[in-house]
Amino acid sequence: MQPFSSLPGPVGVFDSGYGGLTILSKIRELLPQYDYIYLGDNARAPYGTRSFEIVYEFTRQAVHRLFEMGCQLVILACNTASAKALRSIQQHDLPQWDASRRVLGVIRPTVESIGSVTHSRHVGVLATAGTIKSESYPMEIHKLFPDITVYGQACPLWVPLVENNEAMGDGADYFVRKYIEELLRKDSRIDTVILGCTHYPLLLPKIRQYMPAGIRVVPQGGLVAESLKDYLRRHPEMDERCTRGGTCTYCTTEAEDKFSESASVFLHEAVDVHRVVLG
Repeated sequence: MQPFSSLPGPVGVFDSGYGGLTILSKIRELLPQYDYIYLGDNARAPYGTRSFEIVYEFTRQAVHRLFEMGCQLVILACNTASAKALRSIQQHDLPQWDASRRVLGVIRPTVESIGSVTHSRHVGVLATAGTIKSESYPMEIHKLFPDITVYGQACPLWVPLVENNEAMGDGADYFVRKYIEELLRKDSRIDTVILGCTHYPLLLPKIRQYMPAGIRVVPQGGLVAESLKDYLRRHPEMDERCTRGGTCTYCTTEAEDKFSESASVFLHEAVDVHRVVLG
């Protein structure tokens, strides 16, 4: 295996599809000075219904490619990848590849904020089937806040609604209301709901429409951006390894025109896209 370049490089942001663009946009709002590479494994999305082994293998391939492209730091802007692959990559792959590089996820930054948000100490999580099945949110929340009760609800049709540009369509109402009601039936004392999938902010208007008054909805983008800013402040050695040119490069495993068309739903701007092959 060829050694990776030791030169400073862009911050890598990986997602199985397009949802990570909601994370990237918040990171770029807060930290516009850095260079970024976004990699979406759109050809093999969604990850939410895939096995742990497959998600780990796909995510591992993507992180390795971002390292080859010069990234010293990679953010897994995907809850499923963070739940099913992050720990294995940190513990098993980084020591073999390059122990000085870092891979961070989106679950921990989200969880860290919850203690100061919930008053009832009853929290709900809306996410993909894979994230819910992994129980990553309950496990991480209980590490930091053992007194908080957590209930999860899988929302298998929300990602297709977003990716087919139906998030604001009339057809979305039924499924948004359905999953919210199913979650709240599990525990009437829930006062805080985490959106545990990076696609879900595009459904926020409808989620807020059907979420009962008094329940706080927590999207992830701003929390992850603040966490990254804090991480770079606390780790100046990594901060120095991130280049600052204010650029952003987009890569996809799908056709470039398909990515550009769908990404416009998330970014509201035209993007220059490059196709890459993983595996």
